[in-house]
Amino acid sequence: PKSQNIYLRLLVKLYRFLARRTTAGDFNKVILRRLFMSRQNRPAISVARIVRQMKTKQREGKTVVVVGTVTDDKRIFEVPNLKICALRFSESARTRIIKNGGTILTFEQLAVESPLGQNTVLLQGRRNAREANRHFGAPGLPNSHAKPFVREKSRNHEQARGRRASRAYKA
Repeated sequence: PKSQNIYLRLLVKLYRFLARRTTAGDFNKVILRRLFMSRQNRPAISVARIVRQMKTKQREGKTVVVVGTVTDDKRIFEVPNLKICALRFSESARTRIIKNGGTILTFEQLAVESPLGQNTVLLQGRRNAREANRHFGAPGLPNSHAKPFVREKSRNHEQARGRRASRAYKA
């Protein structure tokens, strides 16, 4: 990985070994690939989203694996008993999960507990939830919903020329 974080580098060593030595499934290969990803490609996931994803019957009692950060969500009131493994947890997410009888694992503990990824569910945060993604595209074109980089939205700020026929042309 590009990062010089020694803990991340140790995890890479561990999962490189597991990916090479285990044959059943690609669980360890997926984890290894995700450990190498940049911060933008390892987006955070909220406790609320995890709770919603784990509601189904066949996911009951399984360990949630997130290669990234788990953050708290104040909009959800009850956090059920969950078992979550992640690279890092926000302080409030950690306290809420533990307070409600859940368990928190590191990736080393996960490697000991389920080296082949048995009874696990791999989850990811939304990559395009970044505010920067709203600006992608060409603002001002018809049917484009790209957000322009303007201070405000008024008659004088990217609303006149090209937006109305009385000011040169209407796109």
